Amino acid sequence: MTHHSLQLNQVTRRFTQGGQTLEVLKNIHLHLKKGESVALVGPSGSGKTTLLQICGLLEAPTSGTVKINDQACESLNDFERTILRRQYLGFVYQFHHLLPEFSALENVILPQLINGVTKTKARQQAEVLLGNMGLDHRLHHRPNQLSGGEQQRVAIARALANNPKVLLADEPTGNLDNATGEKVFGEMLALVRNSNLSTLIATHNMDLAGRMDRIVYLKDGVLFP
Repeated sequence: MTHHSLQLNQVTRRFTQGGQTLEVLKNIHLHLKKGESVALVGPSGSGKTTLLQICGLLEAPTSGTVKINDQACESLNDFERTILRRQYLGFVYQFHHLLPEFSALENVILPQLINGVTKTKARQQAEVLLGNMGLDHRLHHRPNQLSGGEQQRVAIARALANNPKVLLADEPTGNLDNATGEKVFGEMLALVRNSNLSTLIATHNMDLAGRMDRIVYLKDGVLFP
């Protein structure tokens, strides 16, 4: 048994378009230790989103292996991948993707109900997470009644609702102004560290990246430690 929550070994991703083959990721090795926070930085178009999608089992590599919590993922079918995602992974995107017709509380309760948690437990967990993000007084507000920073806080709470082992975030503060982004990022990092969660965060912001345990660089499809 290793101490890694996420392992990518010799991962390559190629796309063929109009007879041309484009190698987006080249022989990627990435191991995330339990509880480790890693920043993924690189210019636009360097393959960061593709890499995150492969880590999140939303896309399969052309070759190479992905392991989550020591389970090899290449032979899993769609249903098995969905279950693994639901149990072990949390996702935060640049845009919050909250369900507009539901309150903040309901947005964090729903993924838990889908995962088979009772309504009472789901509500308790949602209240704790939203409280930790400083949103006790906004539980019953819908997304359009919340500020950008508050919406992203709800999205982070939702990503953590099912106690994942790995949090994957793609420019999670990219839509926020600097001051708000810095505050939200700090709160997210504190939550992640409290729950001993591994996290991989793609960001353009080197100040934020510097607050994490280590930084990896993706350039022209090659990952540098």
